[in-house]
Amino acid sequence: MKHAQSSDPQALLLEEQLVGVNAKTGLYPGARSWSGGRHRILGKGSLESYCYHVMSRTCGGEVFFDEVEKEALRRVIWRMAEFSGIKVVTYCLMSNHFHLLAEVPHRQTWLERFAGPQGEAKLLEHLSILYSRAYVGLLRDELADLRARGMAVLAEQRLEALKKRFCDLSLFVKEVKERFSRWLNKRRGRRGTLWMDRFKSVLVEGKGEPLRTMAAYIDLNPVRAGLVKDPKDYRWCGYAEALGGSRRAQRGLCKAQGKPVDGWKSADAAEAYRCLLHAEGREVKDAQNEKVVSRGVTAESARAVLAEKGQLSPAELVRLRVRYFTDGVVLGSKEFVEGIFDSQREQFGPKRKDGARRMTESDAPFYTLRHLRVRPLE
Repeated sequence: MKHAQSSDPQALLLEEQLVGVNAKTGLYPGARSWSGGRHRILGKGSLESYCYHVMSRTCGGEVFFDEVEKEALRRVIWRMAEFSGIKVVTYCLMSNHFHLLAEVPHRQTWLERFAGPQGEAKLLEHLSILYSRAYVGLLRDELADLRARGMAVLAEQRLEALKKRFCDLSLFVKEVKERFSRWLNKRRGRRGTLWMDRFKSVLVEGKGEPLRTMAAYIDLNPVRAGLVKDPKDYRWCGYAEALGGSRRAQRGLCKAQGKPVDGWKSADAAEAYRCLLHAEGREVKDAQNEKVVSRGVTAESARAVLAEKGQLSPAELVRLRVRYFTDGVVLGSKEFVEGIFDSQREQFGPKRKDGARRMTESDAPFYTLRHLRVRPLE
């Protein structure tokens, strides 16, 4: 999601801190296999895609991420997923580790988009997700030069080296962790390894109960950790992002439930998943039903959600979409927000042409002056 320019100092501070994360960079030198001597089970059959639960922790669990750093990791994961061809089903970013449910498509099928006469042009356009316009231009010139000198084979090898980075789970996670590590080390002025050993992964059947259960397990992490009572209130998980209006997060959770990709509303995927979370995530008490031995959703909360069939009130949906209210925010009709914007246009950048931003997950026609993503829900 692109952020609108704003006079709110908190939003501006966040974007300044995340400049390195948003920046487009050059190739990672020496891309190599990440074996580490540990055997990993990968799907190599005839299925169109395979799903994996990926987990990784900081060294000794001793490096803890603050709110800005969680936001940075979230952005890195989404960008690298778009570049790599990986689909994020859901995720949860905790203070010293993360969980990711990722769908890896069949590589040869996915690469067909770059076949044919226009294939190379499409590939170069795709590279712009991660690389600067200058880098892509230099690559285009390099390919033309190689062919002009009769080295078409080398040009093709150059393109094939790029394609090898697509639809590869290990390379995807490796680049996510490396990119985030460089940014965090620079931000904190630290050196050395950030992540502990290789990431762990579990191959998950990409449909039915196994996939739904794994998605719920991941989104329930902050509840089990005692950070929130309801996963909708923890901003750095796929469920909360979906409720906040993110189409890509909604598509992932529709996939987890076997719903159409556009079925978040039309196929009642939102309500069904909310019921699943509260049914699967109940707290566990001792034999005397007095002491909580495993944290989770309270029985009272679960009963209430199931009785409501997973539906959230319009007011709650608005709260989740806005996330919080801070100085500089305007909420109202499109005409109201545009009027406020016009009266204070000088506070916004020259590229900002209009003011109203639709709150897409609200049934009411609400608009705000900007998309809000600075602090977690309170």
